[in-house]
Amino acid sequence: MKRFILFVILMTASLLTTGCMPHTTGETEVGVRTRKIGLFAPKGVEDHVYAQGSTYFFLPFINDWHVFDTKLQNLEMTFSESRGDRKTQDDLLFKTIDGNDISLDVIIAYRIDAAKAPYILQYVASNDAILRETIVRTVARSKPRDIFGELKTESFYVAEARETQAEKAKAALDKILGPMGVVIEKVLTNDYRFNAEYTKAIEDKKVADQQVEKNKSAQHAALEEYKRKLEEARGEVNKMVANADGQYQKDKIEADVYLEKQQLLARAIEAEGIAEAKGIQEMNNALAGSGAETIVKLKIAEALEGKRIILLPVSEGGMNLKTTDINRLIETLGTKSLSTIQRPD
Repeated sequence: MKRFILFVILMTASLLTTGCMPHTTGETEVGVRTRKIGLFAPKGVEDHVYAQGSTYFFLPFINDWHVFDTKLQNLEMTFSESRGDRKTQDDLLFKTIDGNDISLDVIIAYRIDAAKAPYILQYVASNDAILRETIVRTVARSKPRDIFGELKTESFYVAEARETQAEKAKAALDKILGPMGVVIEKVLTNDYRFNAEYTKAIEDKKVADQQVEKNKSAQHAALEEYKRKLEEARGEVNKMVANADGQYQKDKIEADVYLEKQQLLARAIEAEGIAEAKGIQEMNNALAGSGAETIVKLKIAEALEGKRIILLPVSEGGMNLKTTDINRLIETLGTKSLSTIQRPD
């Protein structure tokens, strides 16, 4: 028995060293080994990832070998028959939240999580093709329909709205496929199509909306022009008011100056009148006294001083040299005593 056991061990070691087959991985591939018979380890999928770009040796028949490509891959579902994953119409067909039919071209960018390659082989898919067609494609054609269907028809014209839903679709797909070892990198939308009648209705509505916006813009421009003219009118009125206020202040100052001047002149005239009245009063008082006759004669003499007096005869009813008493006249006029009156200095 001991010899038999030793023989088996030696034969196994010989097979392990001489009968191994090479197994390789590409530059972007990882390998997963499956033990069919558990001689030195449990049988089944080995929880170990064999790195890219390497060669490994295992015994044939008792080991299986699988590889998975970890590079970024694009699953393109499109209306065009000349491109995409399938040479037929392959775009997503669904209804918008307001009930209109729409078709949408979608690209799902994904990759395999290398660390989960053993899990993928054991529980999800045995190769890349099955994983792509059975798992990724099935989920990618289902969940995005629901998410993009949340949009109203007109929202598909808005790039930001489509991008928002694409991010929601990415998160939803990643939540479903992530635990399976599939990482969703991006969900991209391309062309979209409505039925012909609705497309025409949408285009007509867009034209009408553009006209409405144009009218709103024109209304806004007219309102702004009115405001501008109103401000200009206010400025002109304010200018006129300011000019009027300035002229009023100027006229008021000139009137105040003139009034002050006239008041000063009036006071001067009043003072002069008072002085003159006082002088007259004094004169009256003097004339009313005993020297009044002397003052009168003096004034007459001052008035006649240096003046030449010529007396002409007058016909009947007038002065007559024959009868006129010149001496009496001179005496009457007060000049007789002129020589005796001393003029004051």
